Amino acid sequence: MAHEVSHILHRDILFVTLAGIMLGSIVLLSQVFLRGMFYSSMGGRGRRYSSGGKGGGVAQLIMLAIAIIAAILAPLMAYLLYFAISRKREYLADAGAARLTRYPEGLAGALEKIANDKSPQLASVNKVTAPMYIVNPFKKKKQMKLSDLTSTHPPISERIKILRNMTHGASFKDYSDSFSAVTNTKTVVPPTALTKEDIALREASVEAKKKERLETQMRQVGDIMRRVNQFVFLTCLCGLKLKIPPNYKPDKVGCPRCKRTLDIPKK
Repeated sequence: MAHEVSHILHRDILFVTLAGIMLGSIVLLSQVFLRGMFYSSMGGRGRRYSSGGKGGGVAQLIMLAIAIIAAILAPLMAYLLYFAISRKREYLADAGAARLTRYPEGLAGALEKIANDKSPQLASVNKVTAPMYIVNPFKKKKQMKLSDLTSTHPPISERIKILRNMTHGASFKDYSDSFSAVTNTKTVVPPTALTKEDIALREASVEAKKKERLETQMRQVGDIMRRVNQFVFLTCLCGLKLKIPPNYKPDKVGCPRCKRTLDIPKK
């Protein structure tokens, strides 16, 4: 809820709508330019042949080639810009949610549950409405594995790491520092929002702590039983803990989160 409220506070609906209009306008203008050049060259072909001039024909062919290249590259660059803008607004919504709730772990846990959801993909989703979802809704169509340049959402594992790295506070400055530390890139938070403010992190409620404590105890008991049954425990660089059963034959295993290949130590 805080993530979506942050979208409203940041006027992202208006922002993305205007970006979509600009994208459509660029595509439309490129098509008009291409078709105009094509039909003008077709109309001038008879006059060119009747006059016998070759200079005008070469110039028209060059202009037609430029029109084709522009018609291909202009929409492509506009799409990439649109996707980049959409990803930036998702980061800012996460920062706003952490600031509103003072509990980044809450959003991180919600994102983790959504990422592990095995329910079918929504039938009504399409490329136009994809930026309106809290995560990339195309996970069942394997579009999560495409390049980040062609996605409306940043990698969900990266968003979770940024939120869980906010250990000092919940301000925009704290999110900016965590973002730079995790991604090793320049922050997406505007400089005007990086004011010095102390927003302390909020602890989980008593009920949530009891539930978390119970889950931790159950997990510890399960791990003890697995160790007795000779399971191999590995910790990936991304932080994910893997528990390899003793009947697993290969000497390597892939991390389901970051896709790294890990060596399984010999017993």
